[in-house]
Amino acid sequence: MKMSDHQPGKSGLLERVDAERHFTDPGNGEAAWIEVIQKMDEVYADLVRYQVELEEKNSALEEAQRFIESVQRSMTDVLIVCGINGRIQQVNRALEEITGKSARQLVGKPFATLFEDESRKLVAYFPEKIRSETLYDCEVSLIGSDGRPAPLAMNCSSRFDHEGRLVGMVLIGRPVGELRRAYKDLHATHNELQHAQQQLVHAEKMASLGRLVAGVAHELNNPISFVFGNMHALKRYGSSITHYFNALHSGDDETKLRKLRDDLRIDKILGDMGSLIDGTLEGAERVRDIVQDLRRFSGNHREAPQRFELCPVVRTSVEWVVKAARRKPEVVLQMAESLEVVGNKGFVHQILVNLVQNAVDVMENLPTPRLFLRCFREGDKVIVEVRDSGPGIPRENLMRVFDPFFTTKEVGKGTGLGLYISYGLATDQGGDLRVGNHPDGGALFSLSLKAA
Repeated sequence: MKMSDHQPGKSGLLERVDAERHFTDPGNGEAAWIEVIQKMDEVYADLVRYQVELEEKNSALEEAQRFIESVQRSMTDVLIVCGINGRIQQVNRALEEITGKSARQLVGKPFATLFEDESRKLVAYFPEKIRSETLYDCEVSLIGSDGRPAPLAMNCSSRFDHEGRLVGMVLIGRPVGELRRAYKDLHATHNELQHAQQQLVHAEKMASLGRLVAGVAHELNNPISFVFGNMHALKRYGSSITHYFNALHSGDDETKLRKLRDDLRIDKILGDMGSLIDGTLEGAERVRDIVQDLRRFSGNHREAPQRFELCPVVRTSVEWVVKAARRKPEVVLQMAESLEVVGNKGFVHQILVNLVQNAVDVMENLPTPRLFLRCFREGDKVIVEVRDSGPGIPRENLMRVFDPFFTTKEVGKGTGLGLYISYGLATDQGGDLRVGNHPDGGALFSLSLKAA
């Protein structure tokens, strides 16, 4: 649009002003026309500015409209926008595909007609319900394009205008088949994670067990060697006694028998027999105890809580780890003669082995490693403290020590599950496991158990 097409320009107006000077007062007429021209210029500038703003807003609205339409087309969930009277105002492509009807066919119709009879009874209450609440995950069925039901998990919420007045409702539904497939996939993934966790926990137990094999072998070697030695002695003694009894039954005279008795040292053999048998039994019992401890450590720990003496468990755990360690630390052990607790002996054994092993690993490169263990009763609890002489745990890591897979060891030297498993075993039997740094240096782990 050109200015000259609808209104005179400045030059035309000035010419008219010059012409009027001959018929009007020169002073008043010129000033009035100049003021009129200035006002017209201002109005024209405002019109141009408003037109530019209108075009910008129109462009923004068109862009917003295109964006909203693209989002609606991309939605796999069903979208239905209704007025307060329940008549459809807008739908998206997902609904068109399910019902087989176009938006032009659906707009203006009652939304309840889209649903099967049973679902129609439910959705009929939506317009009243949304006045006071938002409806979540109502399972309804649309009438599909093939006439069969199309189940949806539907949410319904209120829609308000710019003044906050209720003007309708928005229904969003997700096909239940997709939800079921998603749930099935999630369930399968969860099972896989559980299986992987069980395998990692088992691997950590086996790794801990492997580190203790050398110590256990040494521990078993002593009683087994003792039993072997005694059995060899008993075998020799048996041969001598058999020879003596054969001579006795053959009817040899008394002098011969006495001499043979002295030569075979029968009296000494009879005196040693008791101690040899007792020693052999003691060695066999020691082997049995070690095997039972080993089975508790590597078993599934399904046994019920029981009363047991804690001190032997502490000593066994320390011996197993220290004897297998490349650099054996000095062990400072402080505990009472007797400390009875209630719990699972296998659990406690594994926890202590993990704590001692962790302390030994931390001190591997120290010139003079020292391991401190203190056991004492405190109220209705028995506390076992395990402390190393290492550098301690950085403050930022104290809260992460019992997290699964957290480790400061080099790759291949730890899975980060030992302390995590120990924490779970402690809490499973009503105890607790805590960590901190000792004022004199080193990390301090405190295991609390129920006192008997």
